[in-house]
Amino acid sequence: HGPLALVDKDMPVITIAPNDQLIEKLKSNLQEVRARGGELYVFADGDVHIEESAFVHVIKLPGGSNGALSPILHTVTLQLLSYHAALQKGTDVDKPRNLAKSVTVE
Repeated sequence: HGPLALVDKDMPVITIAPNDQLIEKLKSNLQEVRARGGELYVFADGDVHIEESAFVHVIKLPGGSNGALSPILHTVTLQLLSYHAALQKGTDVDKPRNLAKSVTVE
């Protein structure tokens, strides 16, 4: 269904794993991705236990559970990943495409 149908061995899946009340549900979703052959990159709080394997790469954020700061730390991490991925692709990060379609000038 939906995005899960796109998962295969050629589609890397990037996820965040904050230590909160939904961590067990997230682990179940990660198993679904692995069952479809997807390769996982997990940005996890320091005290989250996710088994690393050949196709599951866990990147731990410093510290344990970061509580209220967790969304900020994960957002900065994903922004840096996006920035460096765009640079690797040769995309001009200072001139995003189709910005005029989403910004209205009055």
